[in-house]
Amino acid sequence: MKSVIVGTAGHIDHGKTALVKALTGIDADRLGEEKRRGITIDIGFAHCEVPAPDGSRIRLGFVDVPGHERFVRNMLAGIGGIDLVLLVIAADEGIKPQTREHFDICRLLAIRRGITVLTKSDAVDAETLEVVRLEVDEYVRGSFLDSAQSPIVAVSSLTGAGLDELKSAIAQVSSEVAARNSQALARLPIDRVFTMKGFGTVVTGTLLAGTIRKEEELEVFPAGKRVRVRGVQVHGSPSEAAVAGQRTALNLNLAGLSTEDLGRGMTLATADIFHSTSRVDVLLSLLPSAKALKNGARVHFHAYTTETIAQARLHGMNQLKSGEEAYAQLRFAEPMLLLPGDRFIVRQFSPVVTIGGGAILDASPATRKQRVEDRTAFLKIMREGSPEQVLAARVARRGVIGMRRGDVPGEMNVRWEAAAALAVKAGLLDCNQLLVAPAAYAAAKADTLEILKKFHDANPLVAGIGKEELRDRANLGPEVFYSVLDKLVGERKLDVAGEIVRLPGRGVVMNEDEAESKKIIEQAFASAGLQVPSLKEVLLSLKIDKIRAQKIVTLLLRDKILIKISEELVFHQRALVDLRHRIAALKTSAPKIDIGRFKEMTGVSRKYAIPLLEYLDRERVTRRVGDERVIL
Repeated sequence: MKSVIVGTAGHIDHGKTALVKALTGIDADRLGEEKRRGITIDIGFAHCEVPAPDGSRIRLGFVDVPGHERFVRNMLAGIGGIDLVLLVIAADEGIKPQTREHFDICRLLAIRRGITVLTKSDAVDAETLEVVRLEVDEYVRGSFLDSAQSPIVAVSSLTGAGLDELKSAIAQVSSEVAARNSQALARLPIDRVFTMKGFGTVVTGTLLAGTIRKEEELEVFPAGKRVRVRGVQVHGSPSEAAVAGQRTALNLNLAGLSTEDLGRGMTLATADIFHSTSRVDVLLSLLPSAKALKNGARVHFHAYTTETIAQARLHGMNQLKSGEEAYAQLRFAEPMLLLPGDRFIVRQFSPVVTIGGGAILDASPATRKQRVEDRTAFLKIMREGSPEQVLAARVARRGVIGMRRGDVPGEMNVRWEAAAALAVKAGLLDCNQLLVAPAAYAAAKADTLEILKKFHDANPLVAGIGKEELRDRANLGPEVFYSVLDKLVGERKLDVAGEIVRLPGRGVVMNEDEAESKKIIEQAFASAGLQVPSLKEVLLSLKIDKIRAQKIVTLLLRDKILIKISEELVFHQRALVDLRHRIAALKTSAPKIDIGRFKEMTGVSRKYAIPLLEYLDRERVTRRVGDERVIL
């Protein structure tokens, strides 16, 4: 059965609650004070079913809101999730201040369907009723309540006159309302929290999207805590599940939370997807009747059942004039769950009157400073772009940092399957579950090659650069860096040997002096056997400077032509290989060797013998036992 949420709006004492009762048989005033004073103070709820024009049934959930100016904040908590509005105007009073404010709120919230209801028709004669009708018709002209597309119905809740016509009009308009998406991610703004004997904690709200089932785990925002759904009621009746567009009551297992930890303004949503935010980028519209809004001004912010104080930071202007709109960032006093497309209302800080509203464009705004032109261009895409264009822009603004696939559903309010399809459609690159824009990826490749070229130019005597040093210089995350590395290797634009990266054909390039010096160093140690000279003395005999000489030594050590066995001693690798063979040959005749015998066998002094024996220990050729070495 299709479910539609109907909200009332209008001035105090214009008969909103009486109208809901006449339509549903339910008194939406539930508080004792409301009944004593005869006015609605908080939002109330009722429901009924009506036949649709096609013969099916439509379940209507009514949200009755207070009309008194002191309770507009309560009105805003109820009006945010409705599908159509009944703008209630008493025939004996006509359009009043809260009529205007409520009507402005409905337009700012982009409510698309509604009916204008002239109540208390029995209190005036036919001529007066017609005058009021004409006045109202002129007032709503050009709006979503224009009589050319939306009926004006006169009723009397006291006599019942016009109620059948109104029910038919509600059924007709409800049948034209698009059904909410029950397959989307679930979101339920909480409007009431109470304890029921035998059940425990119960919360109620209008399910904006998705489906909530018994035993499902949900997340509470902004607290970020988990709760489990023990039971579900829809319009007062037990149900296995609630779907989008229904008035819903959930019996919760709080698992560590208390009833006092929950309250109006919090939101229940699908777990592990969304994140609370303390700032949002928006399209902000001011009413023609409002004063100009200065950059940085504080306002009262309302979205669904949430309200808080916000600072309005206008993009590229010092003030927003009456009746105009602009991009802005709203910074909140406390975090909340908001998503792109959500509508909101702002009220003046003092005196508290409604001055404007708009739509959330980005609930995950960039934290780094951006040029106004760049931010405006991005927000224009958020406002007008297709889903794939929006995703492409969100990924592109992150550059080579990219956007994790797992963050797409929460940032764009789409299921994982839809997010994956959008990524493909947007032509984004997947680097190990990280989405990157093609332009940013191409720039990363070009930068990597340029860094390598500059490195080779500055270090002709070094074969290449280490992977991590290259990644650090390119300022790339591991996912993008290793993807770029693999891509460039595949394109034969660079070579990788172990941890060393170099450009093809590049490596050690020596001039004549450097090549001669390399030969001198190698020959000096090759001819010395085990009685090697001091490395410092060898380097001082060269024609080249100390820095280039040291680079040649580093190259010889890297290629294992020379082997450093202590801070002071460097040997040619052939001498050490020969030593290992000589020691191994002793094993059959003398499995042990001491320092004296080692010195006698090699002809070296203690200065060389001790470091050489320690080297043989490290290489597992020998093992020290007391003052001797066991040959392994």
